[in-house]
Amino acid sequence: MGESSSGGTWRRAGFAGAAIGVLAAGAAAGVAVERLTVGRSVRQKARLALDATGPYGGLRGTPGRALADDGTVLYYEVDEVGEVGAGDGAEVPARLRRLFGRREPAPVTVVFSHGYCLNQDSWHFQRAALRGLVRTVHWDQRSHGRSGQGVAQAGPDGVPVSIEQLGRDLRAVVDVAAPEGPLVLVGHSMGGMTVMAFAELYPELMRDRVVGVAFVGTSAGKLNEVTYGLPVMGVNAVRRILPGILRTLGAQAELVERGRRATADLFAGLVKKYSFASKDVDPAVARFAERMIESTPIDVVAAFYPAFAEHDKSASLPALRDLPVLALAGDRDLVTPSSHTEAIAALLPEAELVIVPDGGHLVMLEHPEAVTDRLADLLVRAGAVPEPTTARTDPGKS
Repeated sequence: MGESSSGGTWRRAGFAGAAIGVLAAGAAAGVAVERLTVGRSVRQKARLALDATGPYGGLRGTPGRALADDGTVLYYEVDEVGEVGAGDGAEVPARLRRLFGRREPAPVTVVFSHGYCLNQDSWHFQRAALRGLVRTVHWDQRSHGRSGQGVAQAGPDGVPVSIEQLGRDLRAVVDVAAPEGPLVLVGHSMGGMTVMAFAELYPELMRDRVVGVAFVGTSAGKLNEVTYGLPVMGVNAVRRILPGILRTLGAQAELVERGRRATADLFAGLVKKYSFASKDVDPAVARFAERMIESTPIDVVAAFYPAFAEHDKSASLPALRDLPVLALAGDRDLVTPSSHTEAIAALLPEAELVIVPDGGHLVMLEHPEAVTDRLADLLVRAGAVPEPTTARTDPGKS
């Protein structure tokens, strides 16, 4: 007799676990060493302390909701010019006041789109720097953060997410949160792909309203060639079986979530390895990233994963040639390597290409000053804020 269907599925899951173990070896080794020197209870207490005191992810704006074309509720927040939102008692940073001067910014809205398994809070540092200077919209992609689970993905007959769907979701948010005026679109990783789909789907809106675009740690295609810094054979083995395994695990979400909690140490090591490149990342920032990623349910991970292998928007990029564009990545990004950002810049010769030294995939959290400064330059080029004055204010004064 042949092997039962469920038995075969879980045997394949075992093979996948072994292969994923190979992928995790580098991080696991570091975690094992830590376990020898730091007790589990101490590590748990440290995580709880970071969760309680970490200042990241607490910025809030005026909430709103948009309705996607399949009925999914998309949550967004708006920070208006001159306003300071709840959870942020700071004034506009003096450094950016000096950069932009004291005149009123142009009526431009900057729309931030986040990456896979993250949420709008991943832009924490850039949001803090720009509050009060320019109108911004931060939104949670479907099934992430405070947005509703994708209606089209729900239930046994749910369909995987497509990058085109995310482009349509961005349009739904823009239509409600920024129905008029110029736009600057900023996207990290999957958020950058969302912006590319938006540009492909709505060329007239791009031409009439978009005045600048920033791509951060993203890709226009060929993600199935990424090795994640690991042996090609192991990666290819995982890539062949992972979609099916994720679907299986997605159907056992409660069991998987218990497993994730039981292996929190290994998970934290993986997050750090694939999010950051520098050794001196603030532990509170690392824990902040871990918290965002671990809050993404496994069924959401499964629904989105297939879209990346199919993603190819290189043909749509030349439509951005006449716009100010920033293409930025960390030089040691293992998820969307900097070569992918260089490929974007090659299709847009007038784009500003920035490769941040010692930067990983979450470069906007790891090196916030570098990202924020280049984004500020883009906003000046796009006319979102005034040109800096030639005689700068004394750096010692606000």
